[in-house]
Amino acid sequence: MPIILPYVPRTITVHLGLPDQWAENVTVNFPDYVKNVASSEIYPTWEPAAIRANVLAIISFALNRVYTEFYPSRGYDFQITSTTQFDQKFIRGRNIFENISQVVDQIFNDYIRRQGFVEPLAAKFCNGTTSTCDGLSQWGSQELAQEGLNSMEILRRYYGDNIELVVDAPIQDITASYPGTPLRLGSVGQNVVIVQAMLNRISQNYPAIPKISPVTGIFEADTQAAVRVFQRIFNLTPDGVVGKATWYKMVYLYSGILQLAELVSQGQRFVTVQFQFSGPLEEGDSGPEVGILQYMLALLAQFDSSLSPISVDGQFGPATTRATRAYQQLMGLTPNGYVDETTWNSIYSSFAQADYFLRRDTVRAQSLREDAVPVMAREEAPGAGEAGRWDNTPRMGQYQGRPLELGQVDGRSGQRGVMV
Repeated sequence: MPIILPYVPRTITVHLGLPDQWAENVTVNFPDYVKNVASSEIYPTWEPAAIRANVLAIISFALNRVYTEFYPSRGYDFQITSTTQFDQKFIRGRNIFENISQVVDQIFNDYIRRQGFVEPLAAKFCNGTTSTCDGLSQWGSQELAQEGLNSMEILRRYYGDNIELVVDAPIQDITASYPGTPLRLGSVGQNVVIVQAMLNRISQNYPAIPKISPVTGIFEADTQAAVRVFQRIFNLTPDGVVGKATWYKMVYLYSGILQLAELVSQGQRFVTVQFQFSGPLEEGDSGPEVGILQYMLALLAQFDSSLSPISVDGQFGPATTRATRAYQQLMGLTPNGYVDETTWNSIYSSFAQADYFLRRDTVRAQSLREDAVPVMAREEAPGAGEAGRWDNTPRMGQYQGRPLELGQVDGRSGQRGVMV
């Protein structure tokens, strides 16, 4: 399982040749990469809707390569190649068409995906004349645009009615999915969830790997046993520790089994984990349950400055007590720093909502009007029946569609500050 939430990389490294062929790697700004590919693949004289549809396909395909770590998981030091045999045409130093450049500037951090799936669509395409494929026909898109179809209508003709447009995806430096330190017995958190989910899906094709049930986010003996079997099958050191080699072998197999880098992808879906109350916690306690508590409180602290930032170390010390008291006071609970079932369930309810909105992307209305602004999706969040503190929290980095100025506040009563 690659990175949970897709993003747009600030830069992308392009290999100027076939994957196994010696060639130079060049790193370019992502919008400049898209402009280069679009200027190499399509004509500036085409209808605006056709240009827009093709640019969205180019963006989505490139983001799929980044999201699935298609080349890094195979040991390469680049994200994509310049050859149409494997990827998209990129010609270093070529001229860029002005109208194509303007379209890319407007939508470079938008992409298409299947409804209910996480990963950007591996939106393959061909010219539709000298070559044909299961994806978009470039010349066919021009004909459809001339008939009056808009860009999403064109894309649905080729990729199906179950695609949607995600807008204003977060922009950041490329981040390797590997957490940076090995995961082992006693580890807690989202990265453990990812390992457990990957192993469970891989085990459907390799039944010798034992299932981990339920997925808890806690690296216990059952997870260690499953990791060891996985390592033995794939000739890795069977130490039960998920280091870099084991992690990327899992990513490679998981993406391949689900065909995440293919147009016929089975789809990556969000993994939800319910952290059940297992007993009271207080200062002096330690173990995985404390780690889960800290993990939830740490995420909530990103949403409200009155909550204390906290490290996840599995030790219930003074910092965890202060963070618990701050949360209890915020929610009208007795601020004693003692985590009973009421406090735990309240923290989990808030965590589930915050985690949901942090991951959720926004989807633009199908009209694709130029003045359309991002809108939050309408589905219910986990635990939405409670106080709803997080019910309108935007995704980190989500532009609200209007400028924010000195002195401005949100219009909703009881809301502190503006949504930034």
